[in-house]
Amino acid sequence: MPEPAPGSPTHTDGDRPLVVVGSGVAGATAALTLRAEGYTGPLVLIGQDPELPYRRPPLSKDVLRGKQSAERTALRPATAWAEQGIEVRTGTTVTRLDPAARTLVLEGGGELPYERLLLATGGRVRRVAAAEGIDGVHQLRTLADALALRDALTGGGSLLVVGAGLIGLEVAAVARESGWEVTVAETAPEPLGRVLPARLARAVTALHASHGVEVRTGVLLDRFEAHEQGVAAYLGQDLFHKADRVVVAVGTSPDTALAERAGLAVDDGILVDAYGATSDPYIHAAGDVARRPHPFGEGTCRAENWTPAQDQGAAVARNMLGKGVPYTAVPWYWTHHYGLNLQVAGYPQLADRIQVTGSIEELDFAALLWRGDRLVSAVCANRPRAFRPLKDLVGGGPGPGREELAEFRAVLAEPLG
Repeated sequence: MPEPAPGSPTHTDGDRPLVVVGSGVAGATAALTLRAEGYTGPLVLIGQDPELPYRRPPLSKDVLRGKQSAERTALRPATAWAEQGIEVRTGTTVTRLDPAARTLVLEGGGELPYERLLLATGGRVRRVAAAEGIDGVHQLRTLADALALRDALTGGGSLLVVGAGLIGLEVAAVARESGWEVTVAETAPEPLGRVLPARLARAVTALHASHGVEVRTGVLLDRFEAHEQGVAAYLGQDLFHKADRVVVAVGTSPDTALAERAGLAVDDGILVDAYGATSDPYIHAAGDVARRPHPFGEGTCRAENWTPAQDQGAAVARNMLGKGVPYTAVPWYWTHHYGLNLQVAGYPQLADRIQVTGSIEELDFAALLWRGDRLVSAVCANRPRAFRPLKDLVGGGPGPGREELAEFRAVLAEPLG
């Protein structure tokens, strides 16, 4: 990775602003952090979304349930951005990045020079080509998507969810609570395969089944057709399911198009060092799109969750101002299903051993996940008091022994097995 850009002052030379491309939580947090850390020069935040920055976690939860309004998802009051001297350009697409001239080309032909640039372009939803353009097929990424799906899930009916990841199963839970008949189709052998060990994922699947959701795994749907009552999904030539509505929730991919066209180093994400610097000394990247060194030395990694994007956006903003502090935090996130609060820290997919206190089957447990003698993850189901101290243990080098965990036994309610 390159040396930091020269200078790193608290104001820019001339009229060139610091520019952040991407108004999700990484980009918005970065802009706010630049001001909080004393940057006084011109600052522009550009987003394709027509809305001012908002919180995404409620979209698949309370917004979809109709319990939270669009206004309450706002990251800051509308007036706060101007009060902080942050120029927010919503509904704006950057079509080209010219690193040599340090200039962005905007849709419609306008140009915007920059002193330094942060790319926080996030991820794009993965699409199922066979379902494109069919009435009754939804996706969930933006506030507009959530509001459209909320309105579609009124009155009851049948729903097919394609994808049994976090978002797909949260949508399934909300729809089932609203009285819909729900079927989930997943191509992998297990639901939640990217985020939980199979033993824990099966308990979440059983929870959905107990609420009447049919979860089918090992299913690759390759054809969708509109019919008089909704959408028909096919497995080869055979009809798999008919539903009034379909939600495609098969994950996201990093939005690296702008970086690739500019010649930045890209490999399933924009490659950055621990400080967020890209292969260009005047450009940083943060959030879902950034691929950084793995904190456990496992090559490189990306995170696709709210909290790590927020934390990395703040950390990289400080480094754009010359703070020089590496970002080495482990990600953590949460998900809600029928009253279940499931919290995950670290990298559970690396684990080869698990210690559990409580009952996995009853979804009342705290689990430590190990790889050899390293603690790589902590997972808690309906034990928020236990989660915080265990989360703090993850990523601290070789994991603590049983004696060092004794102080947590009162929180965990029983010794680790």
